[in-house]
Amino acid sequence: MSQANEVSTEKTILGHPSGLFVLFFAELWERFCYYGMRALLAFYVVAQFNKPQAEASVSYGAFTALVYALGVFGGYIADKVLGYRRSIMLGGLIMAIGEFMIMLPNEQMFLYGLATIVVGNGLFKPNISTLVGRLYKQGDPRRDSGFTIFYMGINLGAFLAPIFCARISRWMAADPNVPEYRWGFMLAGIGMLLGLAVFGLGSKSLQGKGEPPPERKGFGSVLGVALGCVICVPAIYWLLSKKELVGYVLLALGLVIMGYLLYFALKSELVTRQRMFALLLLLLCNVAFWASFEQAGNSLNFFAQNHIQHLSIGGWTMVPEDFQSVNAIGIVLLGPVFAWLWVKLASNNSNPSIPAKFGLGLVQVGLGFGLLLWGFGAANDDGQIPWTWLMGLYLIHTMGELCISPVGLSMVTKLAPQHMVGMVMGAWFVSIANANYAAGLFSQIAGGVGEGAAQLTGSAALGTYVTAFTPIVWMSIAIGGVLLIASRKVDRLMHGVT
Repeated sequence: MSQANEVSTEKTILGHPSGLFVLFFAELWERFCYYGMRALLAFYVVAQFNKPQAEASVSYGAFTALVYALGVFGGYIADKVLGYRRSIMLGGLIMAIGEFMIMLPNEQMFLYGLATIVVGNGLFKPNISTLVGRLYKQGDPRRDSGFTIFYMGINLGAFLAPIFCARISRWMAADPNVPEYRWGFMLAGIGMLLGLAVFGLGSKSLQGKGEPPPERKGFGSVLGVALGCVICVPAIYWLLSKKELVGYVLLALGLVIMGYLLYFALKSELVTRQRMFALLLLLLCNVAFWASFEQAGNSLNFFAQNHIQHLSIGGWTMVPEDFQSVNAIGIVLLGPVFAWLWVKLASNNSNPSIPAKFGLGLVQVGLGFGLLLWGFGAANDDGQIPWTWLMGLYLIHTMGELCISPVGLSMVTKLAPQHMVGMVMGAWFVSIANANYAAGLFSQIAGGVGEGAAQLTGSAALGTYVTAFTPIVWMSIAIGGVLLIASRKVDRLMHGVT
C-alpha cells in the first residue's frame, strides 16, 4: 500500500491521526499532575516541615534536576525492553502513587514520594513525545503541526494545574489563608490517573505503534522493570535526603558525557568535529538559560507569596501560585506568533540562526530579571510591589523560551551524528538537569543564607533577591550578547545546519 493510500484510510481528526489527540489529552493530564505538584512543592516544604526558604529551594532544585536526569534512561528502557506504550502506563502509574504518597504529613514519606515521582516521570515523559513522532511516517508534512498541537496540550495542562491545585488547597483548608497543600497533591494524582485512563481507552487509535520488541512481549519484562523501579526509589530517596550530593553526581555525569562528546569530536573528520564543537557550546549556553529561567517555581514563587500586591477583580483574587500559569498561557498565545514570525523572516533571508536565537533567549531572560529589579523601586513599606512587574518578567521570559526551547531539540537531532543522536539527546537533558540544580542554588541565595536570614521581612528581605538576581541579569545578558556577536562564527561551525 502506498503512503498516500495509507494516509487516506487512517482515522483522522482535523487531518491528523486520531491517536495524536489521545496523546494530547494524556500528556495534558500528566503535565497537570507534574506542574500542579511543582507549583506547591517549595511552599509545602516550608509550611509542613518548618524548613527555611533557602533549604526548601535547594530541595526543589535537587528534585527537578533528578526529574530531568532520570528521563535519560526512560527512553532506553522503552527502546530495548518495554516499548513506549507500556513504559508510559507504568511510569504514569508510578507517578500517581508518588503524588498520593506526598500527601502524608511525614518528611520521610514525602521524600520517598518525590523519589517515586522522579522514577515514574523518567519512564513517562520522554516516551510519550517519541510516540507522537511514531504516528507519522518519515517526511510526512503533518509532523511539525502535529507536534505543535501536542505542545499545546502540554501547556494547557501546565496552565490549568497551578490554578486548580492552589485553590483546592485553600477550599479544603480550615482557614483559607493557610492552604493545606496535600489536597493539591491529591488533585494532581487524580489528574495523572485521568491521563492513564485516556491513554488506555484510546490505545487502539495508536495504529499499533509503541509496542515492545517481539522478544519482550510477555509480562515478565513489565515485572522486571517494575522491580527495577522499586529498587531505584531508595537510591533517589537517599540522594534527595543528601541533596548537596545531587549537584556533584549531576556535574560528574555532565562532565563524563561532555568529555566523551569532545573526544568523539576530536577524532572525527572536519565537518563532524566542528558541528560537535558548536553543539557543545550551545549545550553550555542551555545550562545558563535554564539555571536562570527555572527560578519560576522556586525563588519567584516565594517572591510572589511575600512581595507582590495581588490583583483582585470582583470576588476573584490572584494567589501566588497563579503566576506559575502565566508562562504556559503565554506559550499557547505567543507560540503561533513566533512560528509565523520565523517563517516571515526566513522569506526575507533575515531569520535568526540557531546560535542567534539562543543568544536572544539568554538576553531576554536577563532582561526579565532586570525589569523585576527595577520594580523594587516601587516597593511599599512592607516590601511589596505591584503585580505587573512580575507579570512583565514572565512575559519576557516566555518570549525568551520561545527562542530556545522549540529549536533546541531540533538542533540536537540536526547536529549530532545519526548513530549517536540518542546519546546527544541524553546530554541535552543532563544539561537541563544541571541547570535545575544550579537554579536551586540561586534560589537558596534569594531565601537568605546565614544566621538571622529567616527573620528578614518587608523591604529588608528584598535585599536577598537583589543579591540572587543581579548575577543572573549580568550572566544571562553577557553570555547572550557574546553569543549574538559570535553567532556568524558559530554558524560556520555548523556547516549549513539551520
